[in-house]
Amino acid sequence: MKIRIASAGHAAFAVTMIALGVVVLLKGYTPFWTGVPKAMPARQALAIVTGIVSVACGTGLLFERAAAVASRVLLVYLVLWFLAFRLPLVVREPGSSGNWWACGEIAVMMAGAWVLFTWFASDADRRRLRLVTGERGVRIARVLYGLGIIPFGIAHFTFLQRSLAVVPHGLPWPLAWAYATGGAFIAAGLAVVTGVLGRPAAALSPAMGFARSPTARGSAARETSEARGC
Repeated sequence: MKIRIASAGHAAFAVTMIALGVVVLLKGYTPFWTGVPKAMPARQALAIVTGIVSVACGTGLLFERAAAVASRVLLVYLVLWFLAFRLPLVVREPGSSGNWWACGEIAVMMAGAWVLFTWFASDADRRRLRLVTGERGVRIARVLYGLGIIPFGIAHFTFLQRSLAVVPHGLPWPLAWAYATGGAFIAAGLAVVTGVLGRPAAALSPAMGFARSPTARGSAARETSEARGC
C-alpha cells in the first residue's frame, strides 16, 4: 500500500492517534481516553477496543487506500466517545472547568479527524454527505476546533497553580505568563470560530499547546475523571 501524507499536520495527527492507542493498550485509560465509569461492564474490554481503533485508524490515515475509511471510523468513534463519556460530565456539572476542558480536548481531536475526512472523502461520499464534507465540512471542523481550545484558556485561570507550575523557572512575571497564555487560547478560539484572523490563530494555537507540559495538559481532565470515579 502506498503511503500518503497530505501535510505535516496530517502526519502528526496520525502519529498522535497511534501513540494514544499504544498507551491505552499498555497502561489502560489515559488522560485523553477518559470518562468511562469504573462500574461500567466490560470496561477493560472497551479499553482494548479503543486502543486497537486508535492504532488502526492512526496507521490507516497514513496509507492512501485506507485513509478515507480510517478518517471516517475515527471521526465516528470520537463523536460517540464525546456523547457517551464527555458530554454527560458537563450536563451533570456545567460549572466545572475541568469538565469543559475534557470536552474541549476531544473536540479538538474530532476537528482534526473531520478535516481529514473531508480531504479523503470519495466523490460518492461528497455527493451523499454534502452537509458534512467539502468546504462546509472544513468550516464545521474549524468552528469545533475553535470552541475546543477556549476551555484550555479558561483552565489556565481556574487551575492557576498548575499553570504557574509549568512556567519555566527564572522567567520573570510567571503570573503574567500564565494569564497571557490563558487569554491567548481564548482569543485564538474566538478568532477561529468567528473567522476574524482565524488562519493565524489556528496556526499559532498548536504551538501554544506544545508549550504546555504533559502534566499541565492532563491535570484538569485527570482531576475531573477521578472526581467522577472514572
